[in-house]
Amino acid sequence: MEKNKTTMAHQIAEVANRFQLQRTGHAPQSVTVVFGEDTLVITLHGALSSAERVLARTAAGAALIQEYHRQLFAGSSDPLRMEIKRITGIDVSEAAAEVEPATGTVVHAFTTGTMVQVFHLATRFPPEISGRFEPYPPVLPASGGTTLLN
Repeated sequence: MEKNKTTMAHQIAEVANRFQLQRTGHAPQSVTVVFGEDTLVITLHGALSSAERVLARTAAGAALIQEYHRQLFAGSSDPLRMEIKRITGIDVSEAAAEVEPATGTVVHAFTTGTMVQVFHLATRFPPEISGRFEPYPPVLPASGGTTLLN
């Protein structure tokens, strides 16, 4: 099952990367996918544009960025939900997005009625205990060059 979860995580990471690029015109620096019992969390690291990062320097600007990304996700997440079902074979019953403007991290949580609390840590866990799956294979950005996300 672990290899199957890894393959699914890579596929979901690729889809989430494409989804973010199509919605915003800006690809994240990296994507992390974590499975729980009935929860899937996708974290898009470095997902904000340079203009959004500048706007997020003030409290009012950060609040605006957070609300913008929540609304954007709420109004356009159906294709991502369908891809998650295609990859995992499981329906997505709920989905939410949260943005950390200071770091440019966007978190998408897909659950089946569970409360999800996401904590962005100051440093990374060692890979042997993290339970995360990244980076995924190189993707082609809109410009046509090859970028390895890390």
